[in-house]
Amino acid sequence: MDKKTVVLRELVHTWPFPLLSFQQLLQECAHCSRALLQERPSTESMQAVILGLTARLHIPETEAGTQPLCRKHALRVLDMTGLLDDGVEQDPGTMSMWDCTAAVARTCIAQQQGGTSEPGLAPVPVEVRVDLRVNRASYAFLREALRSSVGSPLRLCCRDLRAEDLPMRNTVALLQLLDAGCLRRVDLRFNNLGLRGLSVIIPHVARFQHLASLRLHYVHGDSRQPSVDGEDNFRYFLAQMGRFTCLRELSMGSSLLSGRLDQLLSTLQSPLESLELAFCALLPEDLRFLARSPHAVHLKKLDLSGNDLSGSQLEPFQGLLQAAAATLLHLELTECQLADTQLLATLPVLTRCASLRYLGLYGNPLSMVGLKELLRDSAAQAELRTVVHPFPVDCYEGLPWPPPASVLLEASINEEKFARVEAELHQLLVTTGRAHVLWTTDIYGRLAADYFSL
Repeated sequence: MDKKTVVLRELVHTWPFPLLSFQQLLQECAHCSRALLQERPSTESMQAVILGLTARLHIPETEAGTQPLCRKHALRVLDMTGLLDDGVEQDPGTMSMWDCTAAVARTCIAQQQGGTSEPGLAPVPVEVRVDLRVNRASYAFLREALRSSVGSPLRLCCRDLRAEDLPMRNTVALLQLLDAGCLRRVDLRFNNLGLRGLSVIIPHVARFQHLASLRLHYVHGDSRQPSVDGEDNFRYFLAQMGRFTCLRELSMGSSLLSGRLDQLLSTLQSPLESLELAFCALLPEDLRFLARSPHAVHLKKLDLSGNDLSGSQLEPFQGLLQAAAATLLHLELTECQLADTQLLATLPVLTRCASLRYLGLYGNPLSMVGLKELLRDSAAQAELRTVVHPFPVDCYEGLPWPPPASVLLEASINEEKFARVEAELHQLLVTTGRAHVLWTTDIYGRLAADYFSL
């Protein structure tokens, strides 16, 4: 983290143990409790790791045999996962996940193309575990790297794959190149696959039997095709979902699931621990089914953002909270049309979620009265550390009622009024001995915790 690149390169070059995991080493500084994993490594440091790895692959066997710790103790796995998280502010001096993916891919290609015919040169194979990010621009390059790593001393092993805006055929081609034993997450974003495209891709995803997290977006019927085809595609998608045995997280953001949640969740073999259903147009019967399902009592993370919970959905939502109260750690309710009346009615069951660490309420029409009541009642939740709350409706001028979420997100607020609100909330936290709890309106700086970090 401090750019000691010469030392870092030599560290990787001479590492004497089978595993080098930066994620494990950077959990916390022993001297100052510095949260190193929340810092973005410099470009120079990431390049030093790759250079050290490249140098290691070219140690002659005769030289390696004379080392105090010989080949049987050599590095077998270099774990570069978990270093760069989404939501961390970009910095020109640091390496983004896209850049890191490209750098590792270049090393794989160079290693394969360079080859060697020198006698006595037998590199010890190294498995490089990485999180791969791919879009249209980087697809061909990454595909070449994955192909090059097959049978190479440098073997790419993808832990998390995120594909953005990638055509269906390219997504399938990448999935076919990935090691089935290593992949734990597939995240398909902004691909607009529809049910037809998803029905082509999903059997290739289902072959990853150790997959724990599946994130899909914009899954809905294609208006250009007959509805009977849409139903066939949906049934086929459900059948493939039933093949997963280790799935613990499912995200179906911006997918039309009205009245279909029971069909989707009933196909799964094991209970989910994380379920994201943001902007899915859920109906009361969807929430009632989820509350009665085996999933509810195992949920650690639940995201219902963008679903209107203010009317007939409120009572089923409260039942769902009651069912998940014992396990729930992270609850996201952004833009759910919850006003003071609905929040106050929900507080008795919400405060039973004794292990809750994070509560997201941004974009809801709450007043200062509602926020203060929430703050007081949440004193019973000893584990609560972060509340992302909306700007109170008291701080807007001429707000229509009920205010649409778009108005709350875009209208200007009275900064002077809000400064008084912040001061009052902070004073209440201090008075109740909870100054360590963060109450903020910064929805971008406090992104939802990743399921694997819960």
